[in-house]
Amino acid sequence: MTDPDLPRDAGRPDVGRTGAGWRPDVLSAEFEQLELPLGTDVEGPVVATLVRHRPARAWWERLGRDRGEASGADVLYVHGWSDYFFNRELAAYWTGRGARFFALDLRKYGRSLRPGQTRGYVTDLATYDEDLEAALVAMGQGEDAPGRRPLILMGHSTGGLVLSLWAARNPGRAGALVLNSPWLEFQLSRVGREALAPVVGWGARMNPSAMLPNVDLGFYARATDRDLDGEWEYDHDWRPTPSFPVLPAWLTAILAGHRAVAAGLDVGAPVLTLLSTRSTLQTSWSPAMLESDTVLVVDDIARRALKLGRVSTVARIDGALHDVLLSRAPVRAEGYAAITRWLGGYAPGA
Repeated sequence: MTDPDLPRDAGRPDVGRTGAGWRPDVLSAEFEQLELPLGTDVEGPVVATLVRHRPARAWWERLGRDRGEASGADVLYVHGWSDYFFNRELAAYWTGRGARFFALDLRKYGRSLRPGQTRGYVTDLATYDEDLEAALVAMGQGEDAPGRRPLILMGHSTGGLVLSLWAARNPGRAGALVLNSPWLEFQLSRVGREALAPVVGWGARMNPSAMLPNVDLGFYARATDRDLDGEWEYDHDWRPTPSFPVLPAWLTAILAGHRAVAAGLDVGAPVLTLLSTRSTLQTSWSPAMLESDTVLVVDDIARRALKLGRVSTVARIDGALHDVLLSRAPVRAEGYAAITRWLGGYAPGA
């Protein structure tokens, strides 16, 4: 039920309505996108793309009479490797909890990918500080912005690593982090990472654009794609199978991030990490891959999550995929319930 006499945004804090550049997004009429210019590099102009959720709400919600667990906060979501933001349900969850929801397609991913660019390529994860700062400024979350709303950062996989490192470099900016299977350690564990890092670093110096073998066998896509065994529809150009080619200079940046986490970070805010209860890493398909993480060693990630700060919660979700919130409906419902319970204790105050 809605009140036809109230405009769509009545009673809601404005989110850049007067700013130029917001336009309809590819997801639905409830989403808009804003291109964020980031200058140029050797491949040409670089942009990031901010997406916001602007749902039509019931009149009592628009007037603030139904305040949720994240009421008054802003949420910024960052995707993982070879990925982009497409999860409408995730956006609806956060706006249903009273937050303003934004998602960022980083440079050279998804909406931000331009012809001729090397997909997902950076040589230092700190490069994404520019993307994040541009997004935060557009959200009214710039470092010097007066009266900033509480900020909740949410990241999946590589996005969780990027946000953890950023939060540690920018103490006091984020009020909470929610990490969905963050890539906090290499799949070969610390010993494998330390052995591999010099070899990859040598390759990055000798030929940084040489492609490494792609080990993506398509099992994760099979578990998520609606046309296969999954439940999700997405753009296969922006989320391809196999995943983006891996270049040694990029992998060197990832391993440096893992090393920083292993040494211990302080993100300066409470952290919730969602993980599956088990991993299935093998070279042939198994039905177990529909109920487990086929990308990361979740037990290693659980241990690394405790290195992010003084208040760190790990929630293990039985039957979850690598992206917990792309799992089958009953499983991801458990994931959302875990977030809601955690917000009751740790959500930053409005």
